[in-house]
Amino acid sequence: MARGNGEVSNSARVIDSHTAGEPTRVVVDGGPDLGDGPIAERLRRFATHHDDFRRSVILEPRGSDALVGALLCTPADPGCAVGVIFFNNVGYLNMCGHGAIGVAVTLAYLGSVEVGELRLETPVGVVPVVLRTPNEATIENVPSYRFRSAVAVAVEGLGNVRGDIAWGGNWFFLVDATSIPGLAAITLDAEPELTEAARRIKAALVRGGVTGRDGAEIDHIEFFGPPVSADAHGRNFVLCPGAAYDRSPCGTGTSAKLACLAADGELRPGEAWVQESLIGSRFVARYRHGGANEIVPSITGEAFVCSEGTLIRDPRDPFKNGIG
Repeated sequence: MARGNGEVSNSARVIDSHTAGEPTRVVVDGGPDLGDGPIAERLRRFATHHDDFRRSVILEPRGSDALVGALLCTPADPGCAVGVIFFNNVGYLNMCGHGAIGVAVTLAYLGSVEVGELRLETPVGVVPVVLRTPNEATIENVPSYRFRSAVAVAVEGLGNVRGDIAWGGNWFFLVDATSIPGLAAITLDAEPELTEAARRIKAALVRGGVTGRDGAEIDHIEFFGPPVSADAHGRNFVLCPGAAYDRSPCGTGTSAKLACLAADGELRPGEAWVQESLIGSRFVARYRHGGANEIVPSITGEAFVCSEGTLIRDPRDPFKNGIG
């Protein structure tokens, strides 16, 4: 967990896992001292005073663009197993669905929790988790909702594109891939084309001043379309803020999708929605009613520990804080 001596170690103990193919690197020791108080406030201290640590953990040569980091810290809420701050190659995440599953499985691997119920404290609230086996977990995500529907933006090379703006723990612009003429189907072979299309949509949102609630940046673009497997309900492609695609079906993105389905009356509370990713991995999602116009999604997926080790930041290393 985060150190308590006011310094950042030149080494950090980490455990790597993947959730439905998407990697998570959990920092279990050697992280910066972020003090006490709400996790959201500690995230701000992390970003303001210790961003070099984020860079060293995530960026090459120690990490990669697809990697999501999770810094464990002492929770402010004593009913939580840990506090956790998620981060990626360009900054910090309010919440991360695949990462929360990865953290739960990592805690089980460490022997810190047993199969059963636990709670994670994140910058946007407490996330209840049911660890069903040492490798399968269900998270109850933060309340999610559709903010605006059928928003049109003029996108270079794609024409007018319509999408829904929804919150699932992060802000998403969700687009039916079949509504864009000539856009490839959601397959791994089409990843470069899908990535470029999503980047253009993101740029168009910025140019047009299209945002989430209270001017929040929409930092995730999600294409959705028909599934490949007969027992799934949909397939998605999610471009994350650092321009890397999500290998998993994206927990917060699936939550945003459920919010849109619920708003359109296309999915009933408690009904299962099997979401495929670009690589064919899957989450099983359900929701219950929340507050006004909100749902509370639950996401079930599997994670597996891949490796554990120590990251070394040699003061003589010109790339001790990453490349870029």
